[in-house]
Amino acid sequence: MKADADGPRRARLQPKFARAVYAIVRHVPRGTVVTYGQVAAILGHPRAARAVGTALARLPRSLAHKVPWQRVINAAGKISYKGDFFRPEIQRRLLEAEGVRFSDGERVNLKKYRWTGPSREKRVRLKVEL
Repeated sequence: MKADADGPRRARLQPKFARAVYAIVRHVPRGTVVTYGQVAAILGHPRAARAVGTALARLPRSLAHKVPWQRVINAAGKISYKGDFFRPEIQRRLLEAEGVRFSDGERVNLKKYRWTGPSREKRVRLKVEL
């Protein structure tokens, strides 16, 4: 297998919104979860939950060990299973290893495990081009 020498370069080439998502998710503490919509709201785009999911789905391998993607779940407290058969099981195992427990076999108690957000407001200016 070829070494990922271009990994840092590829990470810099990610869209600004994706880089902002990664920056926020890096702050989510171990043993807690955050929702896609919550990340979008923190970034000042409360209706961009799907864009957060897309950014995490396209997370470069070179950043996977720095960005705890597994801590982001849907608003129902569940792991999203769109188009990937293996990633949801990996996500569940990683969360359980951090102490996050699933009730009903598939749901995280958001009242107990939800991250409340950054201690101070994070401002990310995103320029929208039409």
